[in-house]
Amino acid sequence: MLQQNIPEAEIYEVGKNKLKNPTIFVGFVGAGLVGTIAVDHMINELDMKEVGFLRSKHLPPSTVFMQGRLRHPFRIYSNSDGSICAIICEIVISQDGIYNIAMAILDWAEKKGSTEIIVLDGVADKKHDGNAFFAAEVDLCRVMEENDIQMVPQGFITGISGGILNECLIRKIRGITLLAKADELTPDPVAAATIIDAINRVYDTEINTKNLKKQKEQMSTDLKELSDKYSEHKKIDSNMYM
Repeated sequence: MLQQNIPEAEIYEVGKNKLKNPTIFVGFVGAGLVGTIAVDHMINELDMKEVGFLRSKHLPPSTVFMQGRLRHPFRIYSNSDGSICAIICEIVISQDGIYNIAMAILDWAEKKGSTEIIVLDGVADKKHDGNAFFAAEVDLCRVMEENDIQMVPQGFITGISGGILNECLIRKIRGITLLAKADELTPDPVAAATIIDAINRVYDTEINTKNLKKQKEQMSTDLKELSDKYSEHKKIDSNMYM
């Protein structure tokens, strides 16, 4: 009976926020946990505050906690002036809910006047090669290449990242993905740092990545369970290649 009260996918806002035409960065569980590591680092470095969360019956019944504090696993953050927004999900999303969740994110983004969503992700490989890659709509390709980000000539993205980018194609929000080859077995903060360095060049965010590049051993321990969950999920559904 309670299941009927849980929405397909809906964003709930918390507190007051000043979001106005924000540039939105999103990170989900993927190869090397690149997306979640990069977005989490951005949130901390830019001192972003939580402004909402997404609730969906397609998310597994779980929560996360940091330093003893419980947190919703699918959260939305904003910087102080509302110009940058970050969406992070720290659990694996099932295929059944991807369409509904992608729709909810894009509907919410449109209401906030956003015109650009950047999906951060990793591509499973034996090791990171120090390069950032992109796939974007035509009008953004030159901007990315001018900032030393390499075009992905051909590839395939499924999962929630692919769902969001596909939905962008039929809306007025430009979709971009920034990618890095990442360790396919363990969390890869070095690959996440490469993505953030690319963001700094394009969006003038000046996010420090020095400490992030030194945290591979610590993150391998702290994020082992989430990394293992992704590895199990990947056996069923491989979500990207290039």
